[in-house]
Parts: sequence; C-alpha cells; structure tokens
Amino acid sequence: MIKNNWDKIELYIISLWLLFILIIIVTIDIPICFESTCSFIGFKELIIMNIVSLFSLLLFSLGIFFFYRFKYKLSGSQQNIIIVKKIENKNYEHLTFLTTYIIPLIAFDLTQIRYSIVLLLLLIAIGMMYVKTNMFYTNPTLALLGYKIYKIDAQFRTGDIKPGIILISREIITLNDRLSYRKIHEDIYYVRVRR
Repeated sequence: MIKNNWDKIELYIISLWLLFILIIIVTIDIPICFESTCSFIGFKELIIMNIVSLFSLLLFSLGIFFFYRFKYKLSGSQQNIIIVKKIENKNYEHLTFLTTYIIPLIAFDLTQIRYSIVLLLLLIAIGMMYVKTNMFYTNPTLALLGYKIYKIDAQFRTGDIKPGIILISREIITLNDRLSYRKIHEDIYYVRVRR
C-alpha cells in the first residue's frame, strides 16, 4: 500500500490530531463582549488573532481526510493468509509517541511568533524522523480509533516463518489465529482475523 513517503506523511499528520486540538483550545481568541457599546472587530482582525488556531484547524481537517483515505486503501478483499506463531502486544508504542512528542509540544507559548516557528520546525523534524524510521504505525490517533499494534512471527502459505513483523488491527489477535492481510510497508501489515 505505502509506496512512497507521502502516505507516511499523511499518517504522521493523522498522528498529530490531539496536538492540533490542544493547540486550537490553547490559542483560540474570540473577543466576547456583552455591553451595548460593543462592536464586531472585523473578520481580518479575527483571522490575524487566530492564525495559529486556523492553521491547526486546517491540519486537523487534512488529518480527517487522510484518515478516510487510509481506511479506503485498507478496505477491499484480502485473500493472503498468515498464521500467528509468536505474538507480542505493542500498544504501548502509541503512548510512547504521545508522551514523548505530543504532550511536551503543547507547553510552547504559541502567542509568541518565535515559539510558533520553533514548534513548526520541531514538527517538521519529528515528521522527517517519523518517515525515515518507518515508525508511522506508532500513531496515538489510530489507538484512539480502536487500532491495535502487535509484533508477531508469521507463517506464510509457503510455510516460511517471518519473524518480527508489525501488525495493525482493529481486532484482538491471539496465538495461532489465521489472518488475512494487506501489506502496508516492508514488515508492516494491516490484518483481519479469519473466522
């Protein structure tokens, strides 16, 4: 499925949904006045006051679009079968990404332009590492949406056992389960349990 880095970038943007929501909450500035002397400040001023919030809203919206593209790419028939020979739950990797990268970034004072620029540069640098290291499966947004991560040794139809492949699934997987799969990237697969 993932043939180039653009798909990984899309998954990286999906992984930052929570950060974008937190940035919107922290930076949104809508003046509210209940006095009779109040007047509308104008759309231009309102946009200038909320440029960081609007940019985060745009990225959040892109993330929603990219998520539906991801789901669409994974849909369809999956005729390939593997059997789980050894399994390890890797769901903690979602939390590692969340606590290491997303939560500390919200502490930036985004009312100052220099901190907004630093945050943007950090997100770009983290994204580049995310893409180059193929860690796109450690995605806290996918965890919130019910996806799980497993590391398994898999037996393919040929009888060969391939150790250490990563599975992404919405189902709970156990030893000796038969799985239909769709290859996402190298040793990373999206799977469904065959009943």
